[in-house]
Amino acid sequence: MIVVAGESLVDLVPTPEGHLAPRLGGGPYNVAVAAGRLEAPVRFLSRISTDLFGDRLVERLHASNVRTELVQRGPEPTTLAVVGLAEDGSARYSFYVDGTADRQVTDPGPLPGDVRAVSFGTLSLVLEPGASTYERVLWRESERGALTVLDPNIRAGLIRDPLAYRDRYDSWLPHVGLLKVSVDDARWLAELPDDAPEADVLALARDWLAAGPAAVVLTRGGEGLAVLTATDVIHVPPTPVTVVDTIGAGDTVQGALLAWLHHHDALSTEAVRGLGAGKWAEALAYAGAAAAITCSRAGAEPPFKRELGMT
Repeated sequence: MIVVAGESLVDLVPTPEGHLAPRLGGGPYNVAVAAGRLEAPVRFLSRISTDLFGDRLVERLHASNVRTELVQRGPEPTTLAVVGLAEDGSARYSFYVDGTADRQVTDPGPLPGDVRAVSFGTLSLVLEPGASTYERVLWRESERGALTVLDPNIRAGLIRDPLAYRDRYDSWLPHVGLLKVSVDDARWLAELPDDAPEADVLALARDWLAAGPAAVVLTRGGEGLAVLTATDVIHVPPTPVTVVDTIGAGDTVQGALLAWLHHHDALSTEAVRGLGAGKWAEALAYAGAAAAITCSRAGAEPPFKRELGMT
């Protein structure tokens, strides 16, 4: 069993007519939906509003094969994100987060014994008091021996103290079994310039690998995916696609990696550490193909397993 922990929200996405259309999302929410649609056993851990948006968020989890026993409900409103799209489909976000439900999550205590992996990331590790709650879950599950998976998925506009966040991020790494990070986020975390060469990012990822994770997966936009292990650097080219937008692409990579690891009985830190170059190439190709389908349609709409046609 996989648990995905973190926020859900509603993206307000521009339409061709110039309107804003609501799309259900949030980084961890998208990860859970992607993994569930790819037929991995998933539970979502979050606090979701009892408002209309919250009801729709829960309904979509159920329709995507995601279990909700760990979902808390409350009267606080749903977080909103207004999305702006560039010509290449890349997205920027403005958030409305004050007093919203997801940041009010309470500690669920030890997770059920059948949980083998727990995924974290995005706003849930930034906005208090929820950030400290999820952090405690990360530490506790790492100590218990679960595979902990992290995608920081930086939203710089919500990080009021970047230095403190970077220090906190460094403190998580010894407790993380698998790290997934975009090249842009890696540059931000290391205070590198936006045009810093990828060789600098790879050197940084090696430092992070030495701090604890069994592997570091890099998402490289239109250049595909890469993974660093103790012995290899494996690159996989992108799956060709006509991009509508990139909303949820990185989250789909995260969910698809979790699903691939489940289907290949590799949901443990030691199993991840033991994957060879060939298996990593398979895993990244699977995740890249899933993300390409998400990019081919508006909003974060990860594919179902039948659409992917891969194992």
